[in-house]
Amino acid sequence: MIKITTIDAHTEGEPLRVITGGFPDPPGDTMLEKRRFAREHHDDLRCALMWEPRGHADMYGCLLTKPTTEDGDVGVLFLHNEGFSTMCGHGIIGLVKVGIENGLLDDRTQETTVRIDTPAGRVTAHADIENGRVGRVSFLNVPSFVLDQDLEIEGFDGLRCDIAFGGAFYAYVDATMLGLELKPSRSRAIIEAGMAIKRAVAATHDIEHPDGDAELNFLYGTIFVQKLSSPVHSRNACVFANGELDRSPTGTGVSGRAAIHHARGELETGATITIESLFGTKFTVKVTDELEIGGRPAILPEVSGQAWITGRHEFLLDPKDPLRSGFLLR
Repeated sequence: MIKITTIDAHTEGEPLRVITGGFPDPPGDTMLEKRRFAREHHDDLRCALMWEPRGHADMYGCLLTKPTTEDGDVGVLFLHNEGFSTMCGHGIIGLVKVGIENGLLDDRTQETTVRIDTPAGRVTAHADIENGRVGRVSFLNVPSFVLDQDLEIEGFDGLRCDIAFGGAFYAYVDATMLGLELKPSRSRAIIEAGMAIKRAVAATHDIEHPDGDAELNFLYGTIFVQKLSSPVHSRNACVFANGELDRSPTGTGVSGRAAIHHARGELETGATITIESLFGTKFTVKVTDELEIGGRPAILPEVSGQAWITGRHEFLLDPKDPLRSGFLLR
């Protein structure tokens, strides 16, 4: 019998299952090596925790590991219904909340910095702490950039997209061009359109990080964008992995959005915008610096949001259970 313990939370609506015990620490000198080992040797545990009956099709989780850099505080691998992510913004905010309040990180009693090693690179988070409780969490993400702009999507009658990286690659599409309303009651249509666009773009366009491991070279999802009026800049609906619909505004997604707007001259360095989810929960994203990645113009975005702890679990995996590794129904 395998016992795995977790602390569950949500970041602006998106679930996060933080594994606290029972999951083997994957070896590796880099987080990409750890990700590769976990994918090849512990995928059954991922499925058991993310899929039914312990999870659901839109569950998300993370595994804290030893850092892979000398000055790192912690490493992290992110889990979802399809595999292991390279980076996750809502996951960063959630793990800092859970980690600090439950002693998974060093004892911290005031505003603090957490240096986090992810498969996509170093992420530095800052938590506001009052009376031992974590409030808002902000993080400096990995360098984010535009890969391609105004690409025609085959099979969608002139529909175009931008492709940008904010820890993972997304195809960004104006929802109004599809006549798609970004609201919860339209979730099935959003998922179906998002997956169709993801497949079409991935099949016809090369996805390559200019200065990264080949394991970063994949299209993670589709982000639909709806422009709004001030003080909220816009709304995001992100369909990623195997048809998961993000309940948050998507931390890596708003990072890519900031890179797109900066490249267009619509968002200056030092400026902040607020982007909301389908439910109206919000992240802010700020362009803190300009840099280059592999000779390509990039930005360093800062994303901010909040998380809340929802429960604790002790899961049991019985070797005689024919559904031990879980299943998915949509």
